[in-house]
Amino acid sequence: MAVNLVNVEQVSKVYGTRALLDGVSLGVSEGDRIGVVGRNGDGKTTLIRMLARLEEADSGRVTHSGGLRLGVLTQHDSLDPEATIRHEVIGDLADHEWAGSAKIRDVLTGLFGGLALPGFEHGLDTVIAPLSGGERRRIALAKLLIAEQDLIVLDEPTNHLDVEGISWLAGHLRVRRSALVCVTHDRWFLDQVCTRMWDVQRGTVHEYEGGYSDYVFARAERERIAATEESKRQNLMRKELAWLRRGAPARTSKPRYRIEAANELIADVPPPRDTSELMKFANARLGKTVFDLEDVTVQAGPKTLLTHLTWQLGPGDRIGLVGVNGAGKTSLLRALAEAARTQGDTQPAAGRVVVGKTVRLAYLSQEVQELNPNLRVLEAVQQVRDRVDLGKGREMTAGQLCEQFGFSKEKQWTPVGDLSGGERRRLQILRLLMDEPNVLFLDEPTNDLDIETLTQLEDLLDGWPGSMIVISHDRFFVERTTDRVMALLGDRTLRMLPRGIDEYLERRQRMEEAATPSAAPAAAKEKAAPVAAVSPQAARAAKKELQKVERQLDKISTRETSLHAQIADNATDFEKVAKLDVELRELVAERDELEMRWLELAEDA
Repeated sequence: MAVNLVNVEQVSKVYGTRALLDGVSLGVSEGDRIGVVGRNGDGKTTLIRMLARLEEADSGRVTHSGGLRLGVLTQHDSLDPEATIRHEVIGDLADHEWAGSAKIRDVLTGLFGGLALPGFEHGLDTVIAPLSGGERRRIALAKLLIAEQDLIVLDEPTNHLDVEGISWLAGHLRVRRSALVCVTHDRWFLDQVCTRMWDVQRGTVHEYEGGYSDYVFARAERERIAATEESKRQNLMRKELAWLRRGAPARTSKPRYRIEAANELIADVPPPRDTSELMKFANARLGKTVFDLEDVTVQAGPKTLLTHLTWQLGPGDRIGLVGVNGAGKTSLLRALAEAARTQGDTQPAAGRVVVGKTVRLAYLSQEVQELNPNLRVLEAVQQVRDRVDLGKGREMTAGQLCEQFGFSKEKQWTPVGDLSGGERRRLQILRLLMDEPNVLFLDEPTNDLDIETLTQLEDLLDGWPGSMIVISHDRFFVERTTDRVMALLGDRTLRMLPRGIDEYLERRQRMEEAATPSAAPAAAKEKAAPVAAVSPQAARAAKKELQKVERQLDKISTRETSLHAQIADNATDFEKVAKLDVELRELVAERDELEMRWLELAEDA
């Protein structure tokens, strides 16, 4: 029987006139891996701080088992700024002692990319004081994970980690023996790590078995039966469930009867996006040209990030852009944005960017644009426009869009200066959409947003007709909102990944293995073998054919979606379904051949 580690009994907490937690009772046992979700401001962080005894409850009691070894990662670290990374993370261990520990080697490699800490000028002997908030957070996380604990409490552990770092952390926590309580908005991470969910809502905490996918199903089912939520929120939840069951790989750990029940619940829910219809609308709004890049070089100061880049962003393209930190993701967006701002007069260091004449670009940067703190939320939105056309006949007033983004009628009259970081981020996205752009660049849009707001943003983007590039470490958001993934792997090239982020992680792992000393003999043998050099002309030809293959793959993807819809619409007409199935099989075979050709060309491009 699992030992109980922490008991929370009838705990209440009030801030001002608002009860964040009202008579909450919970428990954490050995082996528990609990994810905590809920809206910003509903008390997630307060709950885990009281759980860890970092904050006192107004009433009720929190008890820890005797000798509990507790590790906590808060949003603000307590590192000594005058100390070195070695002192904070490794302590007094000699080099041969920590280097001989598989656990320490795993943590340092997973969080910093190697035992020498390649991102830090003096490695382990780097002083902490001048480091950025993201670097300090990774140091605090490493210090926590290297120690031995019975229970780990993590508040937004994926912040400042890239896709690879998040993937490593999920794998590390899955095999770790410590119990875990974790607040995060990263839904992929919740599904990979957690076996129970706590949903903090209006002073109470609802408990669910399973990861995020199971939680979405159980909550949608509970709300449907109880009929306590408005229809819009129910439809959003059912739509996300449909995506989880159909679009993404099924991750549920529930028995077959639960899967069948989930499928029945979403039987009448259409796919998240009508891709064909959106492409038609995007073509009408944008024409044939959005951004055409010809032999482009992108630089950041003296550093060259991309060379000989020939690529096209077409009307209706939805691209997820992933890559190692410093590879040039943000710099590429900035170069395109600058060309659009000056109607092509400002060009990159080399090559040419052609911008479509009808392009109306909205660029969400990582920096929150400062607004007049005395403006009310609604006034800040109405400064841009009173009404917005979202495409496909959908029009909203500024107030209606505010409500969709979680700003209730009362909240719309709150001064901007009183908003939290997450609320300001929401307001920034809202103002961008009010300007009716037809091209969106979103650089880390999920920062500071809670899961409910992310779901609302995804729902809004489902019907948004235009071209879009998304940079995000939130794997769920990238897979949910985009149709194609492209990667910057740090070799100054941009590559399409037919299998998405899974393929990116595999490629990065192969690159790291090739760079390790153990791979040196194999690399030497490969160097010894004569390799035919690819001429510049052949490389350019390969890039052009690569573009052609990518466009063909896009068309096949659109046709596949259409065929699936036709098969569903004609389910009772067996003869027609048989013909459509034959066409679908031929299309899949053609796609497989094109993907193999794409991989061949990618080696030469």
